[in-house]
Amino acid sequence: MSKEEFIVQSAAQSDSGGGSSSSGLGLVVTGLLGGAVVALYAAAAPFVAPALRKVCLPFVPATTEQVHNVFKVLGARKGTLVDIGSGDGRIVIAAAKHGFQASGFELNPWLVCYSRYKAWREGVHRSTSFHISDLWKVSFAQYSNVVIFGVPQMMDQLELKLASELPSTAKVVACRFPFPTWVPEHTAGEGIDTVWLYDAKTFKSHLQHGMTGKTTSEHGDVPDSHT
Repeated sequence: MSKEEFIVQSAAQSDSGGGSSSSGLGLVVTGLLGGAVVALYAAAAPFVAPALRKVCLPFVPATTEQVHNVFKVLGARKGTLVDIGSGDGRIVIAAAKHGFQASGFELNPWLVCYSRYKAWREGVHRSTSFHISDLWKVSFAQYSNVVIFGVPQMMDQLELKLASELPSTAKVVACRFPFPTWVPEHTAGEGIDTVWLYDAKTFKSHLQHGMTGKTTSEHGDVPDSHT
């Protein structure tokens, strides 16, 4: 083999080895990136999934002033309390410290786990409970106090649900957004910290009158066979 042929052959072998090395490195990088994407999706899915529902409750932590206003309008009330869309559990935990037996319903499992840990750390885990559940699939009939951080798109539907399920002795506190047709008996705070207190006896009475009026109207359209 001539000197020139040896140099050419050595160069070809070197190029072949470099290509194999680069290909192997590319596969490793691709695998790492793919694993990172899968891990990111797995971590983010519980946060994203609730937002894909028709009506969702975005997690926006309550301010200290909002929490204060909630218990200001509830006054000396006690008994059971439920926070619909309980987020990181701060309302439920505060309620337990105010003497309530408090529950929270939240779709995000990560927030529910954090809330349970936080309640344990605050020493109120025996007076609190947190549930992973869709609010539309839960009955709130057992609660005498309800707190909701809702969004405008859901408030009219929630009016009907709560009016049909709650006992007449219940009170409902709406935060950030009021109910569209209910008349509050008391408000506290300003701007985003505003809360509205509603009396179940009042809004249940309005619902019953509305249903009675609708029934009367429907019956009035039917001809009387005796005339």
